Amino acid sequence: MERPEVTAVGAEDAHHPLLEPRLERLADCVIQVGRPIDIGVTPVGRRRLIPIVSGRLNGPLLFGRVLPGGADFQLISSPTQAHIEARYVVETDEGDQVYLENRGMRVAPAEVVDKINRGIAVDPDLVYFRTTPRFETASTRWAWLMESVFIGTGARFPDRVELSFFRVR
Repeated sequence: MERPEVTAVGAEDAHHPLLEPRLERLADCVIQVGRPIDIGVTPVGRRRLIPIVSGRLNGPLLFGRVLPGGADFQLISSPTQAHIEARYVVETDEGDQVYLENRGMRVAPAEVVDKINRGIAVDPDLVYFRTTPRFETASTRWAWLMESVFIGTGARFPDRVELSFFRVR
């Protein structure tokens, strides 16, 4: 079998550096949550389920309400880290349904995490809370949500979660 010929890349063939991604704000979201259901410590960590009661997304690009029935399935893997996996449905102001799956992590010093787990408000600046939301919809109006990558930032409060979603451009 012959080996393909390898040629050197000259300066004229060099690639230009790619542009850094830009972020475009999709929406800010406030989600009301119910009392956590603590399943207990499993072999992989403490498992909790937090019911999603309601909420609201307020643009600039997406507006709608969070329908009841979703949940955040959390795995607290250490005294400083929780893995987030929330699934819920948004009904846009136009009446379209958008399924949202939001995965991420929350990391903070152990004493801050302990307060969060006990339902005590903490300064959001003390917590690294980042997510990667993924959208799914049958609506052609919102199909573009399935054609981009998004990231989110979050803050946990005793009765709610506040999120900001950004489209990576």
